Amino acid sequence: MDIKITPKKLRGRVEVPPSKSVAHRMIIAAALAEGASTISNLSPSVDILSTIDCMRALGAEISFEADTAVIKGIARIPDKAVLNCNESGSTMRFLIPVACALGVNARFIGSGKLPQRPITPFVEEFPKHGITFDFEEAGASLPCSVSGKLTSGRFEIDGGLSSQFITGLLFALPLLDGDSEISLTTALNSRPYVDITLGVLRDFGVNVTETESGYFIKGNQRFKAFSGNVEGDYSQAAFFRVANSLGSELEIIGLSESSLQGDRIIMDICDKFDKSREPFEIDGADIPDLVPILTVLACFCRGTNRITNVARLRFKESDRLNVPAECLNAIGGKVTVGEDFIEIEGVESLRGGEIDGHNDHRIPMSLAVAATMCENPLVIRGAECVRKSFPDFFDVYRALGGDAEEV
Repeated sequence: MDIKITPKKLRGRVEVPPSKSVAHRMIIAAALAEGASTISNLSPSVDILSTIDCMRALGAEISFEADTAVIKGIARIPDKAVLNCNESGSTMRFLIPVACALGVNARFIGSGKLPQRPITPFVEEFPKHGITFDFEEAGASLPCSVSGKLTSGRFEIDGGLSSQFITGLLFALPLLDGDSEISLTTALNSRPYVDITLGVLRDFGVNVTETESGYFIKGNQRFKAFSGNVEGDYSQAAFFRVANSLGSELEIIGLSESSLQGDRIIMDICDKFDKSREPFEIDGADIPDLVPILTVLACFCRGTNRITNVARLRFKESDRLNVPAECLNAIGGKVTVGEDFIEIEGVESLRGGEIDGHNDHRIPMSLAVAATMCENPLVIRGAECVRKSFPDFFDVYRALGGDAEEV
């Protein structure tokens, strides 16, 4: 799907979609719980459907209608399962430990760039705890098969690669017979995502103790059924909040002011931008999903802006350092990429033109916001990739007065 956007400001009321990060975690916890849980305000994005299908493959009973899933926890663990993660890194990294803890001989498959996204911490640690990996293609994480049953103990994990590895272990280790410890060998990046995990675990009756070096997890815990709503997603709200800073007039609803989401910082960043448009320097380590849209915002600050500690963004759905830079530079931006930073020089406007979405859902959505500041129409090729997290983004965009037509 190619989208042509004729520049217009957006106006109206927008309810942001539910948090994908929270939804993944609630679905997994409910599938591991005894009894039935009801999870409301779910969006049928490709990533969320992938997690639902994988939990079904592991033995959970899940019915999903409208925006509500009724999840009956796993009663019978299968001997074997095939788990198709599609392009969801969260699904892959959360469920490899879960399948291993359940003792399922599982084959993991995926698409897009997911097979190239690393699972190194698991490959290094799990063989010490009874797990065998079998990789089908040299140099690729997927397809791979895991066999054996994970045993408890000490897990030394690099905290700098992705917090998703920590979350996967936090779901799996309470299921094991003995107590376990996660020892972080480097500082933890994206800590707010682990905080979200800990909050969901508490809701489902699982306790984790933070230590000086990581986390202590008591074994033989039982997940308890829990019903609740998925809160609004600050990473998706960011597109609309930045649009407001660039001249649109949107009322954004559906967000929790007590949210644990690290991406809620977008509200403070935009508030500061609105007051002065002074250049900023932002540490992107804890807010990787905001980097593409922050790069757009920075294009319209005065002076030179920097987003630092972002080297690992090269391993997302696209290279989220070079791709935003290439896209914005192609339409009049001034963006430079370093080894671990992005530098953006402010401009008055963008030209418009044609850009590829790079099969990365956050790129077309960020560019759609940039289009409101273009002098000429902007064509986004391959815009259908928004289905990964926000399937009706362009329907919402049009409902807010945006001029976006398929070409």
